[in-house]
Amino acid sequence: MAWLEYLLPLIFLAPLGAAALVAITLRDLQNVGLRSPHDGKPIREIAQLHRDRLERARVAFFLDAALAPTLTLMPLVYGMGRMLFADEQSWLEWSLYGAFSTLLAMLFGFLILRDVQRVRRLTRSLASELAIGQALDHLIRPVAKPFFVFHDFPADSYSIDNVLVTPQGVFVIQTMARDFPLDLEGNPNQVVAVESERLRFPDGSQRSMLRKVRMATVWLRQWLTRHTQLNVPVKGVLVLPGWTIDDETQHLGSDREVQVIDGADLAAQLGIDGDEVIDDEQRQRLVETLDRRQQQYQRKAAAR
Repeated sequence: MAWLEYLLPLIFLAPLGAAALVAITLRDLQNVGLRSPHDGKPIREIAQLHRDRLERARVAFFLDAALAPTLTLMPLVYGMGRMLFADEQSWLEWSLYGAFSTLLAMLFGFLILRDVQRVRRLTRSLASELAIGQALDHLIRPVAKPFFVFHDFPADSYSIDNVLVTPQGVFVIQTMARDFPLDLEGNPNQVVAVESERLRFPDGSQRSMLRKVRMATVWLRQWLTRHTQLNVPVKGVLVLPGWTIDDETQHLGSDREVQVIDGADLAAQLGIDGDEVIDDEQRQRLVETLDRRQQQYQRKAAAR
């Protein structure tokens, strides 16, 4: 029976299949989130959405790195089994096994390189958002200053990194992480020029982040007006940690749609020591409305 020559070599693939199954099972173990021992709800921390994205990226990297040697060797192991059971050896068939293994090795090499770059990018982004989130948390420590901060606030189809409620207004604070390009002498070039519609980095320009902050600011302003019946100032802020800001829109003053800062001295850069424009009653209504929406979305996420 000629078909047995192709069926029996599958026995040699059993150990590799078991190793692949173990890797897939361990992937699920890596993705277990922390839950409160009191009510079983997921524990939320600063920049939780970024933490979740980074965790998923690490799981993908682990799975690709674990499956790469196993799946790459399968065609060759199957071919070795064919050598034992086949009456005649075909070099064309062996060439196909080798070509298939080579293609799998190239594919997994590309996937692992992509995963490494993604993990590095998300790690930088998480570090930047944590730094700004911790700075915002320090602002709300003094009891004499009634500040409130909401991390990962849910909008319609995206999340806002931070929403800060102060007597001077409501701030939409988004964080952006970007590598520093090197100049001809090998030193990092950390100067970014801010225009009304784009950011000019040494290695290119970027428009989408300003649009995202502007869109989030307009959305939050309209949403608060609709749900609180209050017309309060909502300001957009983009934080670029570590960058030196050359703001070409400073002449616009308070008319700027988005303020770009480096976040080194967050309180001074936000200007939250100025005159109060929101009284205690309005601020309490804003905080209760924002907290109600965030709690609602957290309950939905926990129920999934």
